Amino acid sequence: MSGFPMLLRKEILRFWKVAFQTVMAPVLNALLYLLIFSHVLEAHVQVYPGIGYTAFLIPGLVMMSALQNAFANSSSSLIQSKITGNIVFVLLPPLSELEFFGAYLIAAIVRGLVVGVGVWLVGMVFIDPGLAHPIWALVFAILASAAFGAIGIVAGIWADKFDHLAGVQNFVILPLTFLSGVFYSIHSLSPFWQSVSHLNPVFYMIDGFRYGFHGISDVSPWHSLAVILPCTLLICLLSLQLLRSGYKLRT
Repeated sequence: MSGFPMLLRKEILRFWKVAFQTVMAPVLNALLYLLIFSHVLEAHVQVYPGIGYTAFLIPGLVMMSALQNAFANSSSSLIQSKITGNIVFVLLPPLSELEFFGAYLIAAIVRGLVVGVGVWLVGMVFIDPGLAHPIWALVFAILASAAFGAIGIVAGIWADKFDHLAGVQNFVILPLTFLSGVFYSIHSLSPFWQSVSHLNPVFYMIDGFRYGFHGISDVSPWHSLAVILPCTLLICLLSLQLLRSGYKLRT
């Protein structure tokens, strides 16, 4: 077996062997958000006509969980390998930067999708599980998980210790995901904050994914796709460039 499938298998098994922590725990967190917010707001808030607040909330929770876990998978794997010193066993084999990048990115996407599906399955207890546009939902889920998996690679390369990674998680990832329309429609905001929300690429990920569920969104899914595609491409190119340069890996 060549190096790429072996590395990919290693990265997938790394999170799958501790699935209770890497998959079940995020699903439980999303369930708690769902129980609390749906209980408090279901009878008082209707964001879109004919769609209850719980039905509105679930796609946002699915995508938020997928993004956070895609980031966590690639970033935690790299920082653990750097701190323990076993990154050398990944760098020494004749693997190209593209193979290295592909293995970490695909594993991050897989974990993000597995967690997202887990949250969706839990959400089926509360709402009709049907998807209005399943292809749109899948496209946005994969692209968004890829973007955050690539951000995780960049963060894992840059970070020297877990504190650095926690800083990225707390001051970049959490604000981007929480302030992206997971819990609300941006049309409920003032014009100024609507404009600010449009600068957040995660808003388009959430909104496009929600369109896949309900066929309704704050902006056109084509508009969201036009924002997400270049963002994903840019962050992937950045992570590839860092791998090629050996920044904080070989130097």
